Amino acid sequence: DQFDFTGQKDVAEFVKLVQKNGMYCIVRPGPYACAEWDMGGLPWWLLKKNDIQVRTLNDSYFIERSMNYLKQVGKELAPYQIQNGGNIIMVQVENEYGVFGNDVAYMSKVRDAVRASGFDKVQLFRCDWSSNFFKYDVDGVYTALNFGAGSNIEKQFEKYQEVYPKAPLMCSEYWTGWFDYWGRAHETRSISSFIGSLKDMLDRKISFSLYMAHGGTSFGQWGGANAPPFGSMVASYDYNAPINEAGQPTDKFYAVRDLMKNYLNPGETIPEPPANYPVISIPKITFNETASLFENLPKANKTEAIKPMEAFNQGWGRILYRTKLPESKTAFKLKITDLHDWANIYVNGKFIGNLDRRKDENTIEIPAVKKDDVLDILVDANGRVNYGKTIIDRKGITEKVEMLVSSNSTTLTNWEVFNFPVDYDFQKKLKFKNKKANGPAWYKATFDLKTTGDTYIDMSTWGKGMVWVNGYNLGRYWKIGPQQTLYMPGCWLKKGKNEIIILDLETPVKAQTEGVTVPVLDKIVIDESLLHRKKGETLDLSAETPANEGVLSSGQGWKEVIFNKEFEGQYFCFEALDSQNPKDQSSSIAELELIGTDGLAVNRSKWKIAYADSEEVSVGNYSAEKIFDQQESTFWSTAWT
Repeated sequence: DQFDFTGQKDVAEFVKLVQKNGMYCIVRPGPYACAEWDMGGLPWWLLKKNDIQVRTLNDSYFIERSMNYLKQVGKELAPYQIQNGGNIIMVQVENEYGVFGNDVAYMSKVRDAVRASGFDKVQLFRCDWSSNFFKYDVDGVYTALNFGAGSNIEKQFEKYQEVYPKAPLMCSEYWTGWFDYWGRAHETRSISSFIGSLKDMLDRKISFSLYMAHGGTSFGQWGGANAPPFGSMVASYDYNAPINEAGQPTDKFYAVRDLMKNYLNPGETIPEPPANYPVISIPKITFNETASLFENLPKANKTEAIKPMEAFNQGWGRILYRTKLPESKTAFKLKITDLHDWANIYVNGKFIGNLDRRKDENTIEIPAVKKDDVLDILVDANGRVNYGKTIIDRKGITEKVEMLVSSNSTTLTNWEVFNFPVDYDFQKKLKFKNKKANGPAWYKATFDLKTTGDTYIDMSTWGKGMVWVNGYNLGRYWKIGPQQTLYMPGCWLKKGKNEIIILDLETPVKAQTEGVTVPVLDKIVIDESLLHRKKGETLDLSAETPANEGVLSSGQGWKEVIFNKEFEGQYFCFEALDSQNPKDQSSSIAELELIGTDGLAVNRSKWKIAYADSEEVSVGNYSAEKIFDQQESTFWSTAWT
């Protein structure tokens, strides 16, 4: 029962700063919080329990730990309820539970725990979407809705006002932008669409909270992931928000100010924003000291069967699995079940290739080997799933590794396991040498500053890894983009000598970096292997008989298609033949569900896109798998150009 509310984690001090600056506070303690945080804010060590279930009453350990956590949050923050002279005006119960389930008993248990923790005066609330809020209700808990820029406000609250005709209207998350995935285009939302829906809410006297007003950064290992399909979040949580990652106002910020000045109460004024924190550049830093990963192996753990990193009491970082191979006189396939999330494969220290969970890769060809040749699998954990039913997302290798020779399968055993955590204490103890590195390694250098300020560390010549400056973990980087710089807060720099350590699991093009004054968040390396149509490929449906044909009604929202009989199959194909508007040259779908014979939606966690005629991935993130990513505000679209 260890809780740490010191330093950067002093949440009570943060709430007091909010009040000092003239603002109210809404507390959203979870226990599940999402926010694109690793495992949605749930602690990784829950996964050490093999049969753990979360967000349910069916697991007494999860409930006991959650209640204990909420009790501690209450000790820290309940004194600052507005009725006590503080600034906390509302406290949220769980988060968007309608996407996950509809268990009123579980939500009632969380409600009671929040109250018992000391939040016995302020208004409690829950948040959900207009498409699912009505699936359950919790006594004594107000219901708010979440939706994004460009939404039809009347449509969003249409069903809500039928269910709660006397309730005030509130959008608890008005999404000002969106988050970014590694390997996908940078997300933005236009000022016009954002301001348009915001004005509509103001005119209708609907309360709202901007998500995000300031996005910030997922420093260190805290960025999460979504599935299906698996995609991990970049370190920057800039979110295309009105206030950017470094706390600077943007054009979107000033658009909000221009709008809000028309809705002030008598005597109210909008103060000028504070001066920006200084931004500095840092001259080129060259790295001469390196520490090879294979020359800095920690003490090995030994296990007969392969296990994920949580089994070795490791929460985040990299993990190396090593075993000796039986002889194979011919090339064979190595199959990993399941890889979470990215791996380099070596035999006798020679690099063979890598595998990437984003691409559903789990098999690689290995050349012929002699008996007792050494197999190394270096796995990088890219962030745990933070949303939906796939949130139980253990890292490393979760089940087994097999040698597939012809029709024979051999499960490999007798593993040595080496753990590489993300803590700075581990990195600073490495043995650095003045030599060029070959393969995965840490790089260390120092740089001198006469003045400090915010900056962005340029990672554009590096491969994949993590960065520490003066002991602070800035987060993950990856050459595939779209993020190519890491935000470095000036308060973590110091006049005089500063230290920087970079772990690169590949090999940098140049072992150099610098601090730049403008972030690069939108430079992507488009990977055609992620597209769902091979060059020259065309799906021929001429010999197929449609299971159903018809016309969808116009307008936004879910559309229902009723089949005249039950069907069973492995593939589902949707073909759009024409558009509602003849001028519309693109097709799009936000979400697609199939209903089983039991009346429930078919589980989509293992769905894959076999083929898509077209998808827009260059000017926006509208790839085909968006139709089952459980996010109604993102969508697949055919190419715009």
